[in-house]
Amino acid sequence: MRSASLPIPSSRLQKRRGFTGTMAKRVAVILAGCGVYDGTEIHEASAILVHLSRAGAKVQMFAPNAEMMHVVNHCEGKPLAEKRNVMQESARIARGDITDLAKLDVANHDAVIIPGGFGAAKNLSDWATKGKEFSVKPLVEKVIKSFHQAGKPLGMCCISPVLAAKAIPGCELTFGHDTECEKWPYAGTAKTMVELGSKHVNKNVGEVHVDKKNKLVTTCAFMCNAPLHEVYDGLGVMVTEVLKLA
Repeated sequence: MRSASLPIPSSRLQKRRGFTGTMAKRVAVILAGCGVYDGTEIHEASAILVHLSRAGAKVQMFAPNAEMMHVVNHCEGKPLAEKRNVMQESARIARGDITDLAKLDVANHDAVIIPGGFGAAKNLSDWATKGKEFSVKPLVEKVIKSFHQAGKPLGMCCISPVLAAKAIPGCELTFGHDTECEKWPYAGTAKTMVELGSKHVNKNVGEVHVDKKNKLVTTCAFMCNAPLHEVYDGLGVMVTEVLKLA
């Protein structure tokens, strides 16, 4: 019989605690495929996973088990005449450890983070084709609203905050700056979100906006033409703020 005074094996402790010794935050990360033009932006997803790992968070990745809106040749930026599955493509980023989004139980997680990439605008919503008349995919909307109603924080970056703008009416968010220029080529998105009733707050690439009322943390990431390390650092701030709210 094991003595009560003997220490718990480190492998068991790691399942229960983060590397800091505190109870690990359980974070769901929702992916939308693999690749900037038709799925999740890989650099954003990887940076988020690194920052979560450094913080000692316990991560589980999810994706819709559904057909992609379309497949893109990333060399040319043109659609391909083939079909692929969102979850199967997301598994490339998750190293195979991916779960059907339909199985996500909010009770099992302290927070949720959704990286950007056009998959958020094509596979998690139809923003890419319908603009401000868009809708969020029902399952994705249900997950966002469930975390929101449970008072659990949400982190979104790049284009994915459009999901919050639709699912959480009147929320505050950032896409970076709202005046289009070479550095901010997608600034028009901010103005559209304001038209939909959200409040947009201008922030630089290394900054986030925290909507304390809705526990929503957003950052612009690749909505800005910025060096990769600056995008990476901004995503780190987002992860830190999400974990603070969890």
